[in-house]
Amino acid sequence: MRFEIILAPEAIDDLRALSAALRSTVRAAIETHLRHEPRKLSRSRIKRLRGMDRPQYRLRVEEVRVFYDVTESTVEVLAIVSKSEAEAWLAQFGSPT
Repeated sequence: MRFEIILAPEAIDDLRALSAALRSTVRAAIETHLRHEPRKLSRSRIKRLRGMDRPQYRLRVEEVRVFYDVTESTVEVLAIVSKSEAEAWLAQFGSPT
């Protein structure tokens, strides 16, 4: 099944703030991993976030973390943040269960 990928306005701003090379890598990873199997967990790439209603998942791309939710046919990318900012972002914007 092919999922529609929607970037939240904040995620678009985050993506634009990245260097061109990293932006390209993140876009490719989003397309590769989230377009067809966004729920497929892996040891290091995709993790389901425990104890969180929103965001549901995290995709690791080098030193960047992509937080996203999955519905029936869409993937909503909520934020693209550096590894060092990920915990603070989750504390501020995440919704615990």
